[in-house]
Amino acid sequence: MNKKDAFIEMMNFRHACKIFDETKKISDDDMHYILEVARKSPSSFGMEGWKFLVITNEKLKAKLKPFCWNQPQITTCSHLVVILAAINNLKVESGVVRSQLSRREMPKENLDAFVELYASHLRETLSDDEKIYQWSAKQTYIAAANMMSAAAFIGIDSCPIEGFEKDNVQKVLELDTIAYQVALILPFGYRLNEQSTQLRSSFESVVEFIK
Repeated sequence: MNKKDAFIEMMNFRHACKIFDETKKISDDDMHYILEVARKSPSSFGMEGWKFLVITNEKLKAKLKPFCWNQPQITTCSHLVVILAAINNLKVESGVVRSQLSRREMPKENLDAFVELYASHLRETLSDDEKIYQWSAKQTYIAAANMMSAAAFIGIDSCPIEGFEKDNVQKVLELDTIAYQVALILPFGYRLNEQSTQLRSSFESVVEFIK
């Protein structure tokens, strides 16, 4: 099978798994692979404005479930990944921005100019925490998509969940919301039931070529 066919086969395999087989657990090696794909995902300015909480504690998953619309994926999954969007680290005054940008060796004046470009380009975005959250949360979806694809590639199921009470989930997790806030909840495991038929709009209805 060529690489293109293998990738399409993975996309055909991936679906939003509604209930997982609680008797099947993901190996540490496979979970590390999925998280490594997340770590290597692209982000704006290379800020990597995210964090991944990997929950296997059954009591904690049970506490979260009522605040996730009681969806069975929360407690039946093998590993529950709560994807956090960074807030404070993306502010210039935190010092993290300069630290991240300085990983690429450059003269101090170039680094200063790069930091100023970041600050000026994102002046409105960085003006309050809610706007920062909206910016960084969007980027976490890049990592989430890559994680789901990586999981599907090795036969592991997932289901992206936006249906949750953000404030209550953050309270259960005792998050410092000045630093991070919940963007997405992403359970991983092995399907209990057969995959439902995949429904997608036609290629022609969603793609337009402009020449």
